[in-house]
Amino acid sequence: MFETLLQKIALCLEKYGLPYMVIGGQAVLLYGEPRLTRDIDITLGCDITRLPDLLNSVQELSLTILPEHIETFVKQTMVLPTIEEESGVRVDFIFSFTPYEAQAIERARPIKIGQGTVKFASIEDLIIHKIFAGRPRDLEDVTAILTKNPDTDVVYIETWLAKFDESSQESRFLQTFRALLKDL
Repeated sequence: MFETLLQKIALCLEKYGLPYMVIGGQAVLLYGEPRLTRDIDITLGCDITRLPDLLNSVQELSLTILPEHIETFVKQTMVLPTIEEESGVRVDFIFSFTPYEAQAIERARPIKIGQGTVKFASIEDLIIHKIFAGRPRDLEDVTAILTKNPDTDVVYIETWLAKFDESSQESRFLQTFRALLKDL
């Protein structure tokens, strides 16, 4: 179910020239421990001026758009939440055009799924996303990913987390990551 949907999404996004990478639970399944996830999170490497292309993709994919006032919702949240009614799988498209996201999408790993290829966030960029989210489940995912992938580029992760700390008042990202590393 997820594999088929991921293949269709990848083909459609590529058709419309929308740069993307799969993040969240689906990427954790690739690099970490198996866990139940009923959604697909996709970061798009573009701003909301590309919303018409995404809407065309969503229509071709037969996904149902969840918010009533689409443009207003996307402008406020930078997310277009959808659902595939038949399977009940939610698909969130996240608009992002920061230098970090552009680099992360460039680093995305093409993974063969069935007859197609789907771009997943690299291990390091997935960890950065999980540290940034910071929920207990996200931090558990980071520990599992690091345990299963000992060759992870820690310097890359720490460099970006330090940059995020500089632009944040809390400055907790690097500290959180280092605490998880220490506990391995």
